[in-house]
Amino acid sequence: MAEPFRIALAGVGTVGGGVAHQLLTRGDELAHRAGRPLKLIAVSTREVDKPRRTDLAGIPWQANCVDLASTDAHIIVELIGGEDGPALDLIEAALEARKPVVTANKALLAAHGLRLATTAESAGIPLRFEAAAAGGIPIVKALRESLITYPIECVRGILNGTCNYILTEMEATGSPFAEVLRDAQAHGYAEADPALDVGGGDTAHKLAILSALAFGVAPGTRSMRVSGITAIEQEDISFAREFGYRIKLLGVARRNGQQLDQRVGPAMVKIATPLADVDGVFNAVVVHVASAGPFIFEGRGAGEEPTTSAVIADIVDIARGANGPAFGRPARDLEPVVSAPGDACRSPFYVRFALLDAPGALAEIAGHLAHAGVSIDSMIQRPQSTADAVVIVMITHECSQTAIEAAIKAISASDKVVGIPCLIPMETI
Repeated sequence: MAEPFRIALAGVGTVGGGVAHQLLTRGDELAHRAGRPLKLIAVSTREVDKPRRTDLAGIPWQANCVDLASTDAHIIVELIGGEDGPALDLIEAALEARKPVVTANKALLAAHGLRLATTAESAGIPLRFEAAAAGGIPIVKALRESLITYPIECVRGILNGTCNYILTEMEATGSPFAEVLRDAQAHGYAEADPALDVGGGDTAHKLAILSALAFGVAPGTRSMRVSGITAIEQEDISFAREFGYRIKLLGVARRNGQQLDQRVGPAMVKIATPLADVDGVFNAVVVHVASAGPFIFEGRGAGEEPTTSAVIADIVDIARGANGPAFGRPARDLEPVVSAPGDACRSPFYVRFALLDAPGALAEIAGHLAHAGVSIDSMIQRPQSTADAVVIVMITHECSQTAIEAAIKAISASDKVVGIPCLIPMETI
């Protein structure tokens, strides 16, 4: 068998620990897959003495992770995390040393992916990141290598298991957002500071990677509309069910001619469709590929086992000699995103607001909608807990983002509206 493929690993937390465990305990089987032994020859971690299920005592340790790039490793695996700092320093040092890199760092790739891909391609070495988007689901490989014959029209996905768990539990238990979030933290599904997850930022990072692979654009989040799930209330979930929908946090990238509409936020997804049926911490991605039809990918999006699986798969591919552009086409060909304007982005919308129970109030709201060019498909009116207000829920006909936002701005300014209206797009494909 060929000489061992030497691996240096930065970060031995949940995922890094899983990678180390697999390399040290399943070496023979992985060697058959890779065509050569896989040998862990160096690690770097902040907590050297932390108890681990796999003994790393015999593995040389580097206090400064950047020093891993100077070892005789064939490949560097970065599982530290963070958009900048040590993770970026290590990857840059590894690429400069002409060492292939495997990373699961979606925030770093969303911010620096174009530059790092350019460096890797100039050096003729691979940069791989299957674990950076949707955990163990092989969506990166599919977009980079498989779904290339026909143009991709749209990528839609549930890309954050924390948010999907929270929305699933809110629907199942009837509990409010804050209570379910605490439960998610207690179970280890949400971080102590969950802002990046529940605010949509984590999904945006992953969507940036998928957009680059699917549409040949430079990865980044600046052109995206991003919102999270913190404003979703129990009544929204109940009304969604009544209309035949469920609420999911989606990342959506949709081609519109030469432009791209990218957004992250809550969406109404029709019951009994693939994305609507994804519950708990699972992720799913639907790729619409011209006449080839939709392709559906579903699985666990986070956690040790699925993410470890994706990292090991990248290592094995590189050990076999896999190379090629990080984003499926030369980095020099990745173009800046040309964002689709709001009047080109159309869908039906769910609108909820509390309205004072006063003569002419509803007529005023209908006037604001009509003035913006928004027509109503269906409506529900329910009493609110306060006696002087009612809850109005409307489903609009398909209209532009620009039109509905103009209508909501006018409605919010009305002295007959109580609180802030809720606006959620409805995914119809």
